[in-house]
Formats: sequence, structure tokens, C-alpha cells
Amino acid sequence: MTSLAERQAALVAALTSGAAVPPGFDARLVEVARVALLRKRAGEVARQWPDLAAALGPRWTSEWATWAATRPTRGSLRDGWDLARDLAGRGALPPAAGAELAAREAAMRYDGQTAPRSRRLPALRRAAGSVAIQVAGRTRILRRP
Repeated sequence: MTSLAERQAALVAALTSGAAVPPGFDARLVEVARVALLRKRAGEVARQWPDLAAALGPRWTSEWATWAATRPTRGSLRDGWDLARDLAGRGALPPAAGAELAAREAAMRYDGQTAPRSRRLPALRRAAGSVAIQVAGRTRILRRP
């Protein structure tokens, strides 16, 4: 018999990262809850990354849900950053969101694993045709498409 903690972990995995629904749970209800959680996460990420959400427009919700369906949350800042990097890597980041990603990349250090932290040294970053520079804690967009 599995422990309560193991059953809870299995349920959380089913809700947040696309794992199989554990025995004893109604698959339909778990799916309803999973979709609601994805929608809630999409709203939280859109508040952290407004230009990304706006640039994707009506595709935002479906793009987000497709990307996030098998990824547990790491916080809305990191989730949006990871999605933006994924889109940029595929050449699918809209130019309007490029300035937002370039500015974040210039202002903060994020390796994809640990929490982002502010940069101390000057930095220049590019994304989807935009260029951002950070010097002395101030970030400026030098070029937008």
C-alpha cells in the first residue's frame, strides 16, 4: 500500500506535469482541475510577461497550455522566461516580445535552473530583433524591430 505522501505526490504530478492519474481518482475531474490550473498559471505568467502574452494575442492561452502541460510550475517569472526562451530558440518569439526578453536577460542572470538574480556587471542581450543593455542597474532597449 502506498503512503498518503506518495498518493499526494502522484496527484500533484497528474495535475501539474501530465503524469498519469493515480488509481482511486476520477480522471475526468482531475483533467478539469488540471485545465483550471493551467489557465490560472497562464494569467500569472501574463502578469509577469505582459508583452509576451500581448504579442501572442489570441494564441497566448493555447501556446501556453501546450508548453506548460508537462512542466510543473517554477514560478510565473521563471515559467514565462522559459517559454520566451523556448519560443526564441524555435524562431517563434514575436518581435514585440523580443524587447521584453532582451531586457530581462540584460537585467538579470538566469541559468534555467536556479532563481534569477540581478546582474552586477554591464550586459548586452538580443532577442527577436531587439537589443537591450544594462549598465549600473539600469536597463535600456537600444533597438526594437
